[in-house]
Amino acid sequence: MTSSSTWLVVGLGNPGEQYAATHHNVGQLTEDVLLQRTGASWSSHRSGTHVADVRLGILPGGVPGPKVVLAKSDSYMNTSGGPVGRLMKFLGIDAGHLLVIHDDLDLPAHELRLKKGGGEGGHNGLKSISQVLGTKDYHRLRIGIGRPPGRQAPADFVLARLSAKDRPEWDVTFENAADVVESIVTNGFAPTQMALHSANSGK
Repeated sequence: MTSSSTWLVVGLGNPGEQYAATHHNVGQLTEDVLLQRTGASWSSHRSGTHVADVRLGILPGGVPGPKVVLAKSDSYMNTSGGPVGRLMKFLGIDAGHLLVIHDDLDLPAHELRLKKGGGEGGHNGLKSISQVLGTKDYHRLRIGIGRPPGRQAPADFVLARLSAKDRPEWDVTFENAADVVESIVTNGFAPTQMALHSANSGK
């Protein structure tokens, strides 16, 4: 079991190599950056997830940051809630210490925003989590993917792979998103949200 103050950070996406580098999986791609930074590796969990126990960030004096559980569901996006809910129950973590990283069609590509509670914006992964938890009062890191080009359907766009031409810029976005997660667990959600949104408004 973990401390009730431990953050559970869940990156949303679909399992399988065919989905790994799609717009819908930017949450999991961000988690891969966090995992790489810590040198940890994924392990299978009976909740239907893959998890990694890590320390994120650096505290004053060079002390390693707090313990965090990274997780990604083994199920498809629209059934994310079951595995996440089971893992939270197993770990003894409540919604107040859940951070979900997900793609967002309503934000310009590469823009990062933090949000606690509120609607799911039509996102099936968030809908599933809210339904299973019985609350929307958890934290989200929204990664903008922009709207589909031309007449492409949103459902097709989110499952389209990130282009090779754009991938370097996306890699920077994933690093920036990982920085935001580290700030949340070391500095707190509200101060990180204020700093992030102030930086965005100044662009």
